[in-house]
Amino acid sequence: MKALTGFSTKQNAREAGREAAKMAGKAKDAKLVFAYMSCDYNVKEVLKGIKEVYDCPVIGNTSFTGVIMPEGYIGGDKPFVGIMVLVDRDMVVGVGFADRKSFPTAREAGLAATKKARAMTKMPYNDQPDIMYMSASPTEEEFFLKGANEVVGRVPLFGGSTADNTITGNWSLFLDNKVTGEGVAVALIYFNGHVVNEFTGAYRETGDMGIITKVKGVRTLVEIDGVPAVKKYAKWRGMKPSEIMGDKLLSATIISPLGVKDRLGDLVAIRHPMFANDDYSMNIGANLAEGTAVIRMEASVDELISSVGETLKKLNERVKKEVICYHLVHCGGRRASIDARIDEVYKQIKKNVGDKPFIMEFTFGEYGYVDDGRNTTGGLMLSFTAFTK
Repeated sequence: MKALTGFSTKQNAREAGREAAKMAGKAKDAKLVFAYMSCDYNVKEVLKGIKEVYDCPVIGNTSFTGVIMPEGYIGGDKPFVGIMVLVDRDMVVGVGFADRKSFPTAREAGLAATKKARAMTKMPYNDQPDIMYMSASPTEEEFFLKGANEVVGRVPLFGGSTADNTITGNWSLFLDNKVTGEGVAVALIYFNGHVVNEFTGAYRETGDMGIITKVKGVRTLVEIDGVPAVKKYAKWRGMKPSEIMGDKLLSATIISPLGVKDRLGDLVAIRHPMFANDDYSMNIGANLAEGTAVIRMEASVDELISSVGETLKKLNERVKKEVICYHLVHCGGRRASIDARIDEVYKQIKKNVGDKPFIMEFTFGEYGYVDDGRNTTGGLMLSFTAFTK
């Protein structure tokens, strides 16, 4: 197996897709193209340009403000597209896509997309994929994943939720010529090497914690310890509730979000408060459950930057064979807080991956797993994956 990367910042969408693909270089055994691009492009035209070079599946989504490639940070005030191509004569890939509007529930959409991917592989039913990739729209990721897991069981997961530059829903996810703002795309990958995923928020736990006593739906946190959630959080931070009302909560919580632990304590899945409602409830970027504990987490901007290198170091320590390439999912909220210091993130990556091919996208939700744990989703997290020999 080998991996090829390419990018473009051309204004013309189709030319940008073609240029990125040509930079990567055509390969007869290309099996899958990961593509991440600007929401300002006509996404279908970019995909047409990529498909002029590659006849294998192209899967991915729009990325928040840019991508990071071996050459550096690509994007900012320019439209951008970055791709990474997996090339392997013996690799088997199956892909599936589902538009949410065509299904009664997100779970059924995830089930349908993954069934299509499994059927495409023509692999024996009891032969599980080495890893599953998922791209989905924000808000229902857990339910898309439940449907996918019905098909493949406990298979390692990586990927992230599509994003735009303004958090206004101008995002897209795609598979070849299929594009949607609400849905899911899945890739099942079988190959002779190994995959290792490091999934973390890389925040520090504080002593501020409480029991979730009331949730509305699955993503509105109403009360912690019987106290309105915004008031409880503001007290923890030594702030006035008025300082974090409305959309002010979104940016205020990037350096101090909430976290929920898995059953063994191996993973703290980050829950990003997004909006403070007039009744002092919080809209959260992932699902919550009453009767579970929530912890206030912390990290400075310096720590958000350094955590990229620290997470890659941990990933590399777990790798037993030579790394072929890295697929890096980085939260868009963290990227917004890092802002003009994004080149420091690039330096952290290069220090830890050297000359190996990689691509980093910026998402509005991150997916991964820990040993002996279930696949799960979070926000404000890092999901770093290494493909090895």
